[in-house]
Amino acid sequence: MLKPFKVLSSQVWQSSLALGSGLVMGLAAVPSNEWGLGWIAMVPLWLGLTLPRSPVTHPLRYWQAPAFYLPLLWGLGFYGYTLIWITGLHPLMWLGVPWLASIAIALFCWAFITFWGAALPVIWVALLRWLQRRTGLAAGGRIFVGANLWAALEIIWSQGPLAWTNLAFTQTPGNVVILHLGQLAGPWIISLAIAAVNGLLAEALQQQFGRSVNPRPKRLGAIALALFASLHLVGYVLYQRPLIDAPENQLRIGVIQGNVPTRIKLTDEGIRRAETGYTQGYVDLANTGMQAVLTPEGALPFIWNAPAFAKTPFYQAILQKQVPLWLGTFYPEPDGLARSLITLSAQGEVLSRYDKIKLVPLGEYTPFASVLGGLINQLSPVQENGKPGTLNQQFDTPLGRAIAGICYDSVFPNVFQRQAKAGGKFILTSANLDPYSERLMVQFEALEVMRAIETDRWLVRATNTGYSGVINPKGKVIWRSQPFTYQIYPANLYSRATKTLYVVSGDIPILFTISLLTLGYLLFWVRSQKTAERPSAWVDHNP
Repeated sequence: MLKPFKVLSSQVWQSSLALGSGLVMGLAAVPSNEWGLGWIAMVPLWLGLTLPRSPVTHPLRYWQAPAFYLPLLWGLGFYGYTLIWITGLHPLMWLGVPWLASIAIALFCWAFITFWGAALPVIWVALLRWLQRRTGLAAGGRIFVGANLWAALEIIWSQGPLAWTNLAFTQTPGNVVILHLGQLAGPWIISLAIAAVNGLLAEALQQQFGRSVNPRPKRLGAIALALFASLHLVGYVLYQRPLIDAPENQLRIGVIQGNVPTRIKLTDEGIRRAETGYTQGYVDLANTGMQAVLTPEGALPFIWNAPAFAKTPFYQAILQKQVPLWLGTFYPEPDGLARSLITLSAQGEVLSRYDKIKLVPLGEYTPFASVLGGLINQLSPVQENGKPGTLNQQFDTPLGRAIAGICYDSVFPNVFQRQAKAGGKFILTSANLDPYSERLMVQFEALEVMRAIETDRWLVRATNTGYSGVINPKGKVIWRSQPFTYQIYPANLYSRATKTLYVVSGDIPILFTISLLTLGYLLFWVRSQKTAERPSAWVDHNP
């Protein structure tokens, strides 16, 4: 009678530890910003690698194996906690969605994206346990291969349509020193470092309290501490480099935060608020000597149409003040609608256009439209056929070539890296962020802190509801707007032409390097093991 109870207690303890440590990893990220927890919260996930193989072999019962449900619980804790802001999608009654259906839609979106993220640690554990069985990796090899494998999976995940949090995200903006490693290899080197330190600590605990033949926990603990310190030292050296900006490179860019809620944007009241607020904000900023003005995503709630736009007071203000404007709008294409940031010259002409690359599934486009379009259109409250931009866009403006990003683009570092490599000298981001809470606002700001550091660029951001702001290349937030208010701000920043190692290399070469190092280590390990197992008769005894 006691044995099943002990097994159940063990499973409950293991499950609680996995879920709890995932939640702790979530606490490391903003808004909690307890970044130090990120360097220990992955330890239980590493310890799960040493669990014995499950006796469950039936494929329909694989979910019963600890190697499956423990990393799943860890992932649900981490990704579920950081993405809880998605439930702010409710209420959707203004779209004609019933109250209960609105809650169901919000919960479904949160659960789906959470499970999408949680699949990463599940795959990581499965692959690493498989490699252990095939190669017999020792502790050092398990840490090296495991840390590299985690970083590789994060890079692969970032190429897909749904991404948000990675291990590096737990360090922004609090640990600005370690974020400077992103200049070397993007956020992936930070994730690799966090995974490695956690792995070393886990092996130290395993050897301290496990049944290791040759325990050396103090040595592994010292290596973990040395790795943590040395990585921060490298980041500190990069952080301490002086930020030298020539006066002739100064840019004066005005920012307008319109604060027009999405639920009223298409109503008469919303259109009136948008036209009045953006017109007056543009005039006020132009009067302060701004060289250009930046507006949020979808600032004016209509499809771009030059003849119709020419009749508006906003356009007449541009012709009068003759200050270039970056307007967040919607641009019609034959096969869809692009969410765009267009450059209007002092004469009101369209000089350049950037189209949002990373569209939000279901909200801004229908995934697998040819197969599931009919079903998804019945479930989704938003009916829109979005047209994504391409990664090779260049955004030339009267102030020089810029690096542009619209809302969800900020999650993907390669969007900014490619434009910086192509000669972009400063970053402009435009976002809506309504109807979500400050939790999303602070996370978006944290993501753009990483993008500014990785590219070594000044960043100015305009959002509809907050936080608009200015971030320097060191990751310092120079100015941040108040949430849910109408605000304008005259921002001062600088254009820069430097190119970090990450800007030059990009994600795919980093993924190739990680894969090559891992494969090389595995081949070396297997070969050394086979050499050690050779019979003594094979040994050459000749002098």
